[in-house]
Amino acid sequence: MTSTTFSTPAALRRTVRGIALTYRLPAEDRARIVLSLSETAAAALNAGRPVTLTATNEAGEDGADRLTLALTLPRQDSRVVVTDELPLPGEAGADGTVVWRVPLPTARAPLATVVPQATRAGRAAAAAPRGAEADVALLEEELRAALARADRLADQHRKLKHELAETNSGVLALYVQLEERDEELRKAHGRTLRSLEDALRPRPLHVDGLDLAVHYAPASDETPTGGDLYDWFTLPDGTVHITIVDALGHGITSTRTALTVTHAVRTLALEGHSLGTIVARTDEILAPFDQSVMATLQLVHLNPATGELSLANGSHPPALHLRADGSAEFLEVRGRGVGFPLPGSERVLTTTLGHDDLLLLYTDGLTESRRDPREGERRLVSTARRHRSRPTAELPGVIARDMLAGALHEDDTLALAVRFRSPCQEPGHDPG
Repeated sequence: MTSTTFSTPAALRRTVRGIALTYRLPAEDRARIVLSLSETAAAALNAGRPVTLTATNEAGEDGADRLTLALTLPRQDSRVVVTDELPLPGEAGADGTVVWRVPLPTARAPLATVVPQATRAGRAAAAAPRGAEADVALLEEELRAALARADRLADQHRKLKHELAETNSGVLALYVQLEERDEELRKAHGRTLRSLEDALRPRPLHVDGLDLAVHYAPASDETPTGGDLYDWFTLPDGTVHITIVDALGHGITSTRTALTVTHAVRTLALEGHSLGTIVARTDEILAPFDQSVMATLQLVHLNPATGELSLANGSHPPALHLRADGSAEFLEVRGRGVGFPLPGSERVLTTTLGHDDLLLLYTDGLTESRRDPREGERRLVSTARRHRSRPTAELPGVIARDMLAGALHEDDTLALAVRFRSPCQEPGHDPG
């Protein structure tokens, strides 16, 4: 162990560099230890307060040799030492000493000969300044080591960035493939569900004296099925029966509910039950089997020869009667739907359609896409008037498109149009 007191930064640097050379520390480690000790002692030495350096060569707990450098500072300087910011952090003690323990290279001179050399080198460096050329050479060596390390790190950084870019590219490509595959599966799933739902919907109905058309759109492409459903068929006496159902909820469950209700209504209508009793009777039949069934519905009987119309309602939006002269009327009938308290239609409304009159049946998704349903009904009247001259086949889709433009929320939407023709008119013919 050797201790030396220093009064100038230059003398301290030369001594530390001499000790590092004696112990054959790599140039990079040598630069770190020289910079760390000189920065730690700078405040004291620049203020004219000497510091003491003690060098010790000892074996660590793991048996490996290491160089211990202990720098003792004046008391007033030891309180502000921050070792974490140094190139090689040391351990600050309470007595004003900062200690560095540096592992020594394995390939070096025997311990017995190195310690005297280190002592002599330290004393010589302190007593006589090293030549300028030698100092420059050592500084250049240390600089080359630092630059080489920086180059290695930069090269490793470039390689890591390249590997990361390739990894990200691969992950992105895989993500795109998964997204495309997921989209294909969603579309296939949607097509399958839509095909199944279309298969469950009634076939087109062709009746002399009537033009009929329907439009359906789900709340989202993600759920191509919904609770809005319709049914139409001809009764034995030639009367056309139309059912509009809006089951609670969305998706397959609501579709099942709507199908259950429409099938029950069809059975009751074909059995001859009066229109005014069918809503209540449907609830009476279904309630024992499924207490969760809840749906609004509207039932229409229309005589294609005379235009006589009867309408029953269970909590459903009113039908719109748009006459050929442009006047409009909502056919209001109070009632409560299937699954509601006291289900049934309170009365049966009767009226007569004139030649080229339109009857528009729909679900609430058409008029309640905005905050005010009454405002939606007013828009429906103006929209139907604007497009009433279009072919009947186009009418429901065009009206739905205009009504849902700028909708505040999405819902299943169903629109069904019936245009009455006098018996002398060819079915499906639109004047003008």
